[in-house]
Amino acid sequence: MRYVQQVLRHTTAGFVPAVVFAMAVLVAPPSAARTSPAALPDIAARDLPVQGREMLILIRAGGPFQHERDGVVFGNRERILPAKPRGHYHEYTVRTPGERNRGARRIVCGGPKAVPDVCYYSADHYASFARIRE
Repeated sequence: MRYVQQVLRHTTAGFVPAVVFAMAVLVAPPSAARTSPAALPDIAARDLPVQGREMLILIRAGGPFQHERDGVVFGNRERILPAKPRGHYHEYTVRTPGERNRGARRIVCGGPKAVPDVCYYSADHYASFARIRE
């Protein structure tokens, strides 16, 4: 403790901001530590809930979709998916039995709407994603 007091007494102006920054990085909340896109897990399409498999078929067919938000641009604000230009990703609702609203399950696809390059599944409203293998 005495050493810390001595260091703090002899601190230069540049040292304090560096310590504050280091402490902020070390004690950042868990939500700040996101999974890198390269480390996203995979999920086989056959392992999706039946409603997810149905949504994949509808996406490839271009609809019809139940929710007006299906097919809208997904902004990737969470920065969990690989960085792409705005408009690359589109989101779709995966029905949740018993839910009165859209629920938390989504599929997000990247690329052309009817023939996406890649799709991701989120069971927890974008807190995590798994790349869908078909």
